[in-house]
Amino acid sequence: MEQYRTRPPNDGPRRGTPPPAQSPAGKLPPGQLPPQARRRPADVRRPAPAAQRDPRQVRVTRPVPPARRVPNPRLTGLGGGLFCMAAMFLLGCLDQLLFGASLTVYGVLFLPVCVLTALWVRGGDLLTAPVVVPIAFAVGLFPVADGSAGFLSRMMGLVTGLATQAGWLYGGTLVSGAIVLVRRVRWVRRRRRRG
Repeated sequence: MEQYRTRPPNDGPRRGTPPPAQSPAGKLPPGQLPPQARRRPADVRRPAPAAQRDPRQVRVTRPVPPARRVPNPRLTGLGGGLFCMAAMFLLGCLDQLLFGASLTVYGVLFLPVCVLTALWVRGGDLLTAPVVVPIAFAVGLFPVADGSAGFLSRMMGLVTGLATQAGWLYGGTLVSGAIVLVRRVRWVRRRRRRG
């Protein structure tokens, strides 16, 4: 008859493992687990340090765009002159197509262009705006002028338009000059404060 070796059950700790912490009385209170058995729930995770995070999971905070404002470009003297002349020529063509070359409509459209030109020219070239505005008025008046009989007739219509619409021309130039004067004073004051 064969006899099997029986080994006594090993209830003690294994070699190399620290003994479980015990309460001061030597026993754990009922229902409390030793520190090794206390584990965090699997769903609670600490965030990984910044060096170990996946760059695809990092949230990028983008700045909130500012409220939309009126465009505020800074044009040179030449750029302001080209803007004013091109705008007046296009408005003159539009007046010819839609309103049958009405000089009053053309004069009314001239005022906002004067204001924008005076506001958009940069500080160093402010004095060019009141000079460019009357030239742009004449350039834009060319498509509006009456000239059905040819080039000379159109030139006579241009001279007549300049003579009859001088009020709009002077008014636009005056508005542009006033805006430029205010901006120039503020620009000089700012430069003195910086200096």
